[in-house]
Amino acid sequence: MDFEVNASAPVAEEETAIPSKKPSVFREIFEWIDTVFIALLAVVVIFTFLFRVATIVGPSMQNTLYSGEKIIISDIMYEPKYGDIVVVSRNVNNKVYNDAADSEPIIKRVIATEGQFVDIDFSQGKVYVGYDLSNMTELDEPYIKNLTTRRWDVEFPLYVTEGHIFVMGDNREDSLDSRSSSIGLIDERYILGKAVYRIWPFDRIGGLSLDE
Repeated sequence: MDFEVNASAPVAEEETAIPSKKPSVFREIFEWIDTVFIALLAVVVIFTFLFRVATIVGPSMQNTLYSGEKIIISDIMYEPKYGDIVVVSRNVNNKVYNDAADSEPIIKRVIATEGQFVDIDFSQGKVYVGYDLSNMTELDEPYIKNLTTRRWDVEFPLYVTEGHIFVMGDNREDSLDSRSSSIGLIDERYILGKAVYRIWPFDRIGGLSLDE
């Protein structure tokens, strides 16, 4: 127990030393367990409510992400913007896991957000985005594996309606995305989170933002 002494108090002629009290071994063990438990609880809370870990399946995001790699996603105060890599739920319950293969979450890159038009010149493999069809901007896409020459069944130019985003995989020749009516525009309510960091494999650890 700690205590204080008054430095101005007179000193007694004889002082008896007070033996120090060693902490109990059981108390030390309890404090160590308590510390570990709090740390584990903090990790559980963080990865349950703040972050999630997702594993990449399939080739649609090559050469940015490869099958088997693990990433951290977050939806904290998230608003979609161009270039973000997002994980999207495909079932009404917005769950991460589902037994049906056609209901598994997908991971794609945001190409356009609400209020924008998207147009694709499939003969040249170029993608254009803008708020006005008369003033569209060709996207500079250093992240893609190949040009956007594969057409699905969606007609362009396409308007991105309120509360939705238009997404495509970086591997444009092998990605089922918003170019197909089976995926279409993504309702923002189904975004599970933005991919913020790759944690596996160790030799590819790093951020996933365009400016990193």
